Amino acid sequence: MRIAVQEAAFDLGAEANAFAAGDDANGAIVTFTGVVRDLANGDLDVMEIEHYPGMTERALTKIAQEAKDRWSLGDVLVIHRHGRLAPGDRIMMVATAAPHRKHAFEAAEYLMDYLKSRAPFWKKEVTHSGAEWVAAKDEDEDALTRW
Repeated sequence: MRIAVQEAAFDLGAEANAFAAGDDANGAIVTFTGVVRDLANGDLDVMEIEHYPGMTERALTKIAQEAKDRWSLGDVLVIHRHGRLAPGDRIMMVATAAPHRKHAFEAAEYLMDYLKSRAPFWKKEVTHSGAEWVAAKDEDEDALTRW
């Protein structure tokens, strides 16, 4: 299991290949990559993401371990960036490996839902007209009810 909270960009292909390398015990590997969207219709300059070092890594590790235990995963990878990200930048990546695809997919969805709602990150959208903190969304909270 690897958890990374970093400012630097990551190479999706390299991370996915490294995650899968030498794994002959799992029949499924699922990856998801989140990208900074410009929901301000061309007005978004950057998204600023803040976190508390140490606390954030512990929270992500706990969520990943829960997924690993619940779905008997062979491996888990979570990468989440912080700092200033432009529209189109990769913001996060989740990868899960399991003997069967159902478990790999379900665990990846679980991780994405919990990372979206419970991971201690704070996002601010900086647009041409100002800056605003991104509020929690009801649909993100509702997504947790299925788990």
